[in-house]
Amino acid sequence: MSQQQPPPRRPQEPIKYGDVFSVEGELAGKPVAQQDAVMMQTAENSMLGNTLKGCAASIMQSAAAQNEMAGFVGHDDVTDAISGSGVTITESHVPGHRIITESVGEQVLGQYSKPAPLMQSTEQQSTIEQGQDGSGGGITIGEALEATTLTAGQKPVEWSDAAAVQAAEVRATGRTTIAPGGVAAAAQSAATLNARTTRNEDKTKLANVLSNATEKLPSDKSATRRDAEGVSGAEMRNDRFLTTHPAGVAASVAAAARLNESDK
Repeated sequence: MSQQQPPPRRPQEPIKYGDVFSVEGELAGKPVAQQDAVMMQTAENSMLGNTLKGCAASIMQSAAAQNEMAGFVGHDDVTDAISGSGVTITESHVPGHRIITESVGEQVLGQYSKPAPLMQSTEQQSTIEQGQDGSGGGITIGEALEATTLTAGQKPVEWSDAAAVQAAEVRATGRTTIAPGGVAAAAQSAATLNARTTRNEDKTKLANVLSNATEKLPSDKSATRRDAEGVSGAEMRNDRFLTTHPAGVAASVAAAARLNESDK
């Protein structure tokens, strides 16, 4: 008669930042949470075009999934250090390589070397230049965000909305750092609070965070198809059903991009 195998034992400790990254202080003792990984994944996709294998986002996703499965963190949890400081990805160049540095606050999670492309495309150069000086005609990304208040202003802010707003801010400004007091920071704060709020009427709505988006953006640029694809991808990846809201952030940026293309 075969003996029944005992169920696997629940891990006694969560996976902390200090277990997977060379960090110190308070961050080292914090469990890796799901929404931490979401924010880093969004930043990597916005900056680099995809999530890099073996880099911070993939490490965080694996650790967060194990922590959630073991019951140490909830699906909507976010670490205080990340909700306050956000995540940062910077890129520097040396001959033949680009050096990518990923950080939380002032603590570096990892630094990676990737082969540099032979040359940057005209479209990429234009996007970066416009993001820095705010030039370019047509409907801007900031204006598209404000238009969302008319189409989906009463929708409670969810993590998918916050991820889309963060991707939009990154593309509008050309910066990977979330500006304190900016529109992405406001959306992330609203999503965090809403995840802990039971009644819909008490939740922060998109109109509350996007009504003056252009004023909160340090720079702005015309919405392009490439911008729309990046924002749509961020919103979809962070939605539980892997879809975008039909009148939400991604839809507004896509509509602005289509109008801008039709005016050329």
